[in-house]
Formats: sequence, structure tokens, C-alpha cells
Amino acid sequence: MALALNVFKTVTAVVSLSETVIYTAPVGYSSVVLLAQVANVGATSEDVSLTYRRGATDTELLKQYPISSNDTANLLSGKLVLESGDKLVLSGSDASNLKFTSSILETLN
Repeated sequence: MALALNVFKTVTAVVSLSETVIYTAPVGYSSVVLLAQVANVGATSEDVSLTYRRGATDTELLKQYPISSNDTANLLSGKLVLESGDKLVLSGSDASNLKFTSSILETLN
């Protein structure tokens, strides 16, 4: 069976207190993160961190970024390209009130 040329994905997660891999670019594809945002549905300000991981190298895109209560933050100001095996890692200061949503385009290499 032939692989699809382009695949759109929506990734959602409740942000955890510990670092959690929320997306890994699949083998044979490059991924373009079109949107990455976190909504704080709680009553107090909370922090979020987003890391780009390639192999053993971590690059912090946001570190302990504050999001006001009942507000949303866009985690990327533009698009982010991930190669096969690259990961997005997320953590926050609350384990139930931070909701992550991302739109990703996977393109066959």
C-alpha cells in the first residue's frame, strides 16, 4: 500500500507536570507544525514549557511561559519543521487546567 503524500494531524493533550513527548515526526515524513497553542481553563495563572528534541539535544522554545487564567497562548510565532524522529516535549505548572492543541502537516520525504 502506498503512503499518503500529505497527512494533516490534530494533536491534543492535557499538559502534565512532567516533561511529556506529545508528538514525534514519523519515519519517512517531515512534519510542519502549523499551530501550537495552550489554553489555561483554570482560575489562576499557570506556566508552560515547550521543547524541540532532536536525538539527545533539547532546544527550549518556551520556558515557564505564563498564561493568564481563562486565556490562550500561541506557542509558536511561525511554522516549525520537524524531521523524522524529532519530538515536541511539553510540561506545565498544572496537571489539569492547561490544554494543548496543535495542527501538523506530515509530508512524505
